[in-house]
Amino acid sequence: MSQTEAPAGQPTSQPTSKAMNTAAALRNALDIALGLDEKVILLGEDIADPAGGVFKVTNGLSTKHGAHRVRTTPIAEQAIVGASIGAALGGYRPVAEIMFFDFVTVAMDQLVNHAAKLRYMTGGATPVPLTVRTTVGSSRFGAQHAQELEAWFMHVPGLKVVMPSTPSDAKGLLLSCIFDPDPCLFVEHSNLLFSPKEEVELADYRIPLGRAAVRREGRDLTAITYGAQVRTVLKAAEKLAEQGVEIEVIDLRTLSPWDSETVLASVARTRRAAVVHSATTTAGPGAEIAAVISSELFGGLDGPVLRLGGTDTPVPFAESLVSVPTTARVVAEIAAAVGAGPRPP
Repeated sequence: MSQTEAPAGQPTSQPTSKAMNTAAALRNALDIALGLDEKVILLGEDIADPAGGVFKVTNGLSTKHGAHRVRTTPIAEQAIVGASIGAALGGYRPVAEIMFFDFVTVAMDQLVNHAAKLRYMTGGATPVPLTVRTTVGSSRFGAQHAQELEAWFMHVPGLKVVMPSTPSDAKGLLLSCIFDPDPCLFVEHSNLLFSPKEEVELADYRIPLGRAAVRREGRDLTAITYGAQVRTVLKAAEKLAEQGVEIEVIDLRTLSPWDSETVLASVARTRRAAVVHSATTTAGPGAEIAAVISSELFGGLDGPVLRLGGTDTPVPFAESLVSVPTTARVVAEIAAAVGAGPRPP
């Protein structure tokens, strides 16, 4: 825990940061938002105390800020998002929690046909400052609770899509979403919620939406990724470095709009690229990013852009049937791409 230096004999000042996992960082962001603006309200299934949310992200917030602002709802995703859109039009900044990403499909009409379009359809008269938080899972949640559907929403004009990979980013990006005038879909990965802690600033801070982070610098290939796959790719980068292959790792953080400027600048220098994500490969986010790289840098690439996505299957329960890119696969594919290993079968 860091704290401001104080003269000898004087009491130390309040700490400015605290070690948090992603769930705690999200809770801290929601607590700050509720404290900053009385128009911020939370809606979702079991989010009020004593449950505090199925992943405990909202634990304690209804006790502190009131059950009228942290409202538990029936199991009705369509109603949660619909009511939140109405509240946003009425001047509130609702944060709707949809327990699992798969269930956002129940509220697709509200989100895609209403929240995303109302500001455009009214000439800017009706902004919809709505944040929809949701969770994607790992294989232990199975085919109906673990799909990564972000590509479906990336091509919806008017809707921002965010997927953090670290506790600090989760807090700063969530606060940016809550105070953004447009609707944001904020996707949290369950494998990251209780990941190792890191120091997170306690004050209010915002990470600009649409700006990527370079997690590791390299010269031989640019790996573009986000969410839970950031850790996988960073581990792969360490193993590739042992073979003399240095890859640059870019964490997109925001998928719509995605930071094409940072990506293209990096690939122009390394001349090779791989897009890695857990969403299915076919028509996944990698398809759009690879197309832009190929279009903008055609003639400047030393090879085709790799797309390493999840398999085109429902998410299996069995861990042995892992459907997302693994560290070993990322290492093998990238090593082959740069001529440092055989192409995997």
